[in-house]
Amino acid sequence: MNISSIVVQTLPKYLDEVVKSLKECEVCDYHMHDEKGRVIVTIEGKDVSDELKKLRVIESIPHIAAADMQMAYSEDELDANMEQLENSDVVPSMLNDDTIDPSDIVYNGDLKKKDLYNIK
Repeated sequence: MNISSIVVQTLPKYLDEVVKSLKECEVCDYHMHDEKGRVIVTIEGKDVSDELKKLRVIESIPHIAAADMQMAYSEDELDANMEQLENSDVVPSMLNDDTIDPSDIVYNGDLKKKDLYNIK
């Protein structure tokens, strides 16, 4: 299942009408709005295609100037990544290899190649 948040934009003069339409459209869940015409809703779908269909319904509501996905959560994607993390070595194998001389390990990270062995 996928869940996405959407920021809907309308002119303040149409805000009440748009909020009412969003609450009644049955493709999203209304959460909040402000006086500037920004409305926050969420949609759920079995996949991205299902979510995009629901986004198109929201975009077709009269007086909506824009409807943009802001955040997305994909349960299947999370599960796949968790499985990959659970089946991998968190620590690179070379760091557990007693036959490698630590001075032979080159670090190119954000410490700007400092000589970590001669820090005073």
